[in-house]
This record gives sequence, structure tokens and C-alpha cells, in this order.
Amino acid sequence: ILIEMPDQRPTTQHHEDNICDYDLEIYDILSKRRWNIFENKPIRDISTLCYLLRKLINSDESRVAAIEPIFARHKKVIIFYNFDYELDILRDWCTSRQITYSEWNGHNHDPIPDTRFWVYLCQYTAAKEAWNCIHTDCIVFYSQTYSYKAMIQSAGRIDRMNTSFMHLYYYHLISAAPIEAAI
Repeated sequence: ILIEMPDQRPTTQHHEDNICDYDLEIYDILSKRRWNIFENKPIRDISTLCYLLRKLINSDESRVAAIEPIFARHKKVIIFYNFDYELDILRDWCTSRQITYSEWNGHNHDPIPDTRFWVYLCQYTAAKEAWNCIHTDCIVFYSQTYSYKAMIQSAGRIDRMNTSFMHLYYYHLISAAPIEAAI
């Protein structure tokens, strides 16, 4: 049985792609020579190659630097990420700037900070559904997810019927790397 439930939200979603750099020379070493530069050994399978290519581009300094102007504009930011190494980068960024942060991932289910400025670090799998946040108008997608559904679900965390924001901002940090185009 299907029941129609009209939903007329006053919100407008604004999606922006922020292009980040990556080290093309190291990317070529990984992809063409199949050499794991992180452990100094050959890459044995395609899943490891994909993981390492993503690690290279998601660890680039330009990616975390792209958060600076976004945070300066919004002051309360949810950041979605995939991997623990990204969480470490984001924690270091928050700590070095003395920004209050909390986490929702497989390790922690912290509440959203109750301060004027904050960052909420959310892992896609753990935080893409079953909670909402009406205290911010901004989500940063630090790394891309392979799942369209996961991205849409994640975007919905701030697009709620009871939000006080009319305009919602979504920033997708991406690079021109072939692996990102494939994702």
C-alpha cells in the first residue's frame, strides 16, 4: 500500500564542488607501477589499489585547506568522511585551530556540540540516517561515497521540516583524479 505524503519544504539546497589538488606523480606510481608508497611494497589487488589512490587524494593538504573558508563562512559545520585516516586529519585540523568538535562514527556517538562554533565529524556508514540537525545550514562532504543513496541520506541530516534555515549549503571536496571521476 502506498500512501502519498506531500512534503513542501521551504528549503533550497545549494551544492558546490570544490576542486582540490592531488599529487599526480605519486598517483602514477600507485596506478601505473602498482607500488604501495605507504608501505614500500607491491600492490597485490585492485581493491588495495583503489583504497590507496583514495588515500592519496583524500590526504592532500589542499583538501583540508578547502574547509577553512567554508568554516569561516558558516561556523557550524557537519563534515562527512569515509576512512579513519580522514578522521585523524580532521581531528588534527580542529585541534590545531581550537575548534570544538564531536564525532558520530563506529567509535563515538557524541552529541552535537553546544557552543557558538563547532564541527561535527560524521562517518557515512554510521551517521547517514536516523538523526537530524537543525542547528546548522552546512555539510561538507570531505570524501565521496560510492553510494548515491548514502550521499542523499547524509545530505538529508540538515534538510528537515523543522529547520529554521531557508538555504542549505553542501560542499563536495573533489579532485580531478580518475578515481574520483569513477566514484
